[in-house]
Amino acid sequence: MSAVLAPDTGPDAGVVWHFGDPLGEQRAAASNAILVDRSHRAVLTLTGKDRQTWLHSISTQHVSALPDGAVTENLSLDLQGRVEDHWIQTELGRITYLDTESWRGEPLLAYLRKMVFWSDVQVEPAELAVLSLIGPGLTRDPVLNALGLTSPPEESTAVALPSGGFLRRLAAPGMEFDLVIGRDRVDEWTQRLTAAGVQQAGVWAYEAHRVATKRPRLGVDTDERTIPHEVGWIESAVHLDKGCYRGQETVARVHNLGKPPRMLVLLQLDGSADRPATGDPVTAGGRTVGRLGTVVEHVDEGPIALALLKRGLPADTELVTGGEVAVPAAIDPDSMPAADTAGAGRLAVERLRGR
Repeated sequence: MSAVLAPDTGPDAGVVWHFGDPLGEQRAAASNAILVDRSHRAVLTLTGKDRQTWLHSISTQHVSALPDGAVTENLSLDLQGRVEDHWIQTELGRITYLDTESWRGEPLLAYLRKMVFWSDVQVEPAELAVLSLIGPGLTRDPVLNALGLTSPPEESTAVALPSGGFLRRLAAPGMEFDLVIGRDRVDEWTQRLTAAGVQQAGVWAYEAHRVATKRPRLGVDTDERTIPHEVGWIESAVHLDKGCYRGQETVARVHNLGKPPRMLVLLQLDGSADRPATGDPVTAGGRTVGRLGTVVEHVDEGPIALALLKRGLPADTELVTGGEVAVPAAIDPDSMPAADTAGAGRLAVERLRGR
């Protein structure tokens, strides 16, 4: 197959964007199963008897006693509660695996090592690759046999593979796995899975699937001001009843008293105009109301994008985005966050004011 690489200006530069039929690859993800090489992601390992309690104290998720095989999302925040790092965390065989965006691998490694102090924790980069599998065909016997399994793992769990590495199932709509294996075995696993009927696909197909399910990506759908509440990570990557960690004050204050200033939504873009780019402003009536995140062509939805918009903006607001060329955009009403409900702190304040 003829591999086309992702644009040099994007976060997936150097990775296969598609194999000549990007929309057909998306169709295969919906009807059968695809394999996407995402081995540009950075993988770190934590070992040592204190690794769980230590990581628990410096991150947003409750991970002090994760059982073997658990999979979760986690964040590191700055002092103002803004997101610095997001990773997928897997606990397996007395090792904690963290995988994140390629460009955050070294900064996250440096930060974690700096925070070790006296704890019995070793943080190391790992020569592991992430291959993503998407589609209903993953439950077929030939695919399970190729993986060495008799049934798919439960959601948010990982299982060790007989031949090394592990397979995890993500908490995502539909059937989605990540195969985490040694980098020297990527070709071997690709051949094994394609022989079982899984189609190779590029990152374009993965990104279209991710955007359609409204899952944000660090540094693309977030910026330097993003807090977890704005992009849905407050539900998936933050535990609201755990002890102190950096940025907790902002998390608690917004949860109990206020409302996040922005919201993540899905935009439908005008397909007749030039494609806008990540970071372009989104305007309403000539006033900037947000920023554009991932932009991708979806096989069924056409051009779509994630965007961080001013919270409270009505779903029927006429929007425009793009750089030199104005591109009309509309909010997908199904992507709007649930109506705001007052937290306990806000209700107490209103009672004191006699409301």
